[in-house]
Amino acid sequence: MTNVLDLFRLDGRVAVVTGASSGLGTGFAHALAQAGADVVLAARRADRLQDVADSVRTTGRRVLTVATDVSDPDQCTALARAAITEFGRLDILVNNAGAGSAVPALREQPGEFRQVIDVNLNGAYWAAQACARVMEPGSSIVNIASVLGLVKSYAPQAAYAASKAGLIGLTRDLSQQWSGRRGIRVNAIAPGYFVSEMTAQVPQDGLMRFITSTSPLGRLGEQHELDAAVVFLASPAASYITGATLAVDGGMSGH
Repeated sequence: MTNVLDLFRLDGRVAVVTGASSGLGTGFAHALAQAGADVVLAARRADRLQDVADSVRTTGRRVLTVATDVSDPDQCTALARAAITEFGRLDILVNNAGAGSAVPALREQPGEFRQVIDVNLNGAYWAAQACARVMEPGSSIVNIASVLGLVKSYAPQAAYAASKAGLIGLTRDLSQQWSGRRGIRVNAIAPGYFVSEMTAQVPQDGLMRFITSTSPLGRLGEQHELDAAVVFLASPAASYITGATLAVDGGMSGH
């Protein structure tokens, strides 16, 4: 009989984490390594990747760093190839690279809007496309969307909300295309407001009033609460789940 806890193990697997140089991505990399995976760290800030890599290696897992701008399809292809060259396989992609903005819609410039879409939506697509080409059946893609793809936002964030809603739609479509034919599960996580670089830039009094009024749990989420969801969807424990969006938001989207 299978031990249910073993279903959450990622031993022998290789995971790519984009946006891994700081914040939530760093936490995801540690969590996947703790579950047994070797990890490929990707981000634009190459100088910060080495510090993250040194920290992740303390788990005993192998780590590769690849400077990557996910908005460039060629760099995404190079990322997937680097994982295969170094480890011989690629089993998990956590599409975490993201950009944010908080600009009133009547003042937002075309370039500002396009930049957010190019990273959050287009970049996730290029990374998924590149990795899916080399993934074997049983692999998993986890797209990090946002509760703002499901509900109204606290700040004026048209570009960010649109990109994350688009990513949820992309998740459904890629699941339809790849899950049956290629054996690659594709799911999304919609985080609520977490302790992060992004939320630290928002006036805390107003943010907490918004969270208290919209979330039954009434608090910011903590990194480990999101890490657990990522490991779950990446692991065999979620082998019958694809095309889903898991809200990890303190109940905000259901309130």
